Amino acid sequence: MKSKPRNKTRKGILDFKNRTAVMGIVNITPDSFSDGNRFFDNKIAIKHALEMIQNGADIIDIGGESSRPGAKPVSVDEELKRTIPVISAIAGKTIISIDTVKAKVAEEALKAGANIINDISALNADPEMAGVAAKYKCPVILMHMLGSPQTMQANPAYKNLYREIISYLKQSIKKAVRAGVQRKNIIVDPGIGFGKTVEHNLQLIAEMRKLKSLGLPILSGPSRKSFIGKILDLPADQRMEGTAAAVVCSIMNGANIIRVHDVKEMVRIARITDAIRSMKYEKMNNEGRT
Repeated sequence: MKSKPRNKTRKGILDFKNRTAVMGIVNITPDSFSDGNRFFDNKIAIKHALEMIQNGADIIDIGGESSRPGAKPVSVDEELKRTIPVISAIAGKTIISIDTVKAKVAEEALKAGANIINDISALNADPEMAGVAAKYKCPVILMHMLGSPQTMQANPAYKNLYREIISYLKQSIKKAVRAGVQRKNIIVDPGIGFGKTVEHNLQLIAEMRKLKSLGLPILSGPSRKSFIGKILDLPADQRMEGTAAAVVCSIMNGANIIRVHDVKEMVRIARITDAIRSMKYEKMNNEGRT
């Protein structure tokens, strides 16, 4: 099955047919693995989001709770305090996703102007989340994670990596559809860095096209992840080139959305990769006609 080329939000339509969408990350947390507390102040976070929009981001992903390995949960009230002012400030300027596992946070974010729910638990953390997505008829991103942020990196193991990820996502897709979410509003994410070893993450990117069997758009989030740091022996703020390589390979292997920190650079990289990929498919189609 081919992935769906269009995904409708309240802001507009994401068209994956001709190019990869770039999602810019805004972490409004004091303990982000990548940004630390650089954008913990709402005014700074708003400025950063606006710069990302100017630099070509198609989506701004706003999160108020860290999902780094070992991260501790925060309260609903604290998460709302961190995210809602930023969402309200940029609402209408671009497509906004709310990165949360809490239904209450997701609903308030949608009311404030968000357009997409990005749930790293794939609807498993909060039984009300699927109902919120159905109520607001918004796209929802379902990500695979082994365990929770507190436990996910404790010796992750799989018998068959992609078979288990696809099975997990199928269950979450069924849950979403049963709640009233339209299948065309679902995006899947294999969860790079969430309960995976270095080798698992490399396999996720190399074999990402296996997710096409679900017939849904695919999000890839390799940006500054620890597997890049381990391979290159570099801290998070020096992983741009490694991220670029992972982004290119993700797009060539079927990703429709890339979730990144360095928007300006990754937009340029995505555009060139899209151009190369389109030539590849054009050549395949032409050879098929001869």
